[in-house]
Amino acid sequence: MTDRDQELTVVHLMRHGEVHNPDGVLYGRLDGYHLSELGRKMADRVAEHLTDRDITYVVASPLERAQETAAPIAASHGLQVATDGRLIEAENVFQGKTFGVGDGALRRPANWKYLTNPFRPSWGEPYVDQVVRMSAALDAAKDAARGHEAVCVSHQLPIWVVRSFVERRRLWHDPRKRQCTLASLTSFTYRGDRIVSVGYSEPARDLVPAHLLAGAKAKDAPSGSKSFGA
Repeated sequence: MTDRDQELTVVHLMRHGEVHNPDGVLYGRLDGYHLSELGRKMADRVAEHLTDRDITYVVASPLERAQETAAPIAASHGLQVATDGRLIEAENVFQGKTFGVGDGALRRPANWKYLTNPFRPSWGEPYVDQVVRMSAALDAAKDAARGHEAVCVSHQLPIWVVRSFVERRRLWHDPRKRQCTLASLTSFTYRGDRIVSVGYSEPARDLVPAHLLAGAKAKDAPSGSKSFGA
């Protein structure tokens, strides 16, 4: 067994910070959605949290919210933000629409044709396809930072799906139970080319509105709030 086979590398898969989205649009892959002021504070908090870590590579989804989240982390380590399209948000046919809490959007007949198979899912990019591209992005980041640490900024659903695959859970799930809050870190430790552990942390948890934390109930959301892409 070579030293390379025993070398430890950590890849932190980070969800971006809060987005400025007053209309509650499910923004998906749409351009023009930037971090809110609170989202920038979240990004700065995580950058501070990672200041003393051995980060040698920072990469992000091409979407603005991911790039802006990655920027302070890269800057604190004297790095440039790389871009990897495989880290992008999942495709969703409801992109650009609004979904208010309890507004019955999913009961509208026009939407029913997209709701036939929640296990795939029929309304968007197949979970298996997300696993394939996210796994490839993780491996690329591992290779770029071999023996050190990397940060990859992505989006909630792709992060949760690839984590579920690595931890050998089913890919279909209740979205309300994803352990992947805003600005969280899902950290994969590699020994050589093999993932040996997965960790999770929330360095900016105190900045995240309570109704957006994992396990929050719809009744906890402020009046008039809307759910949207992440």
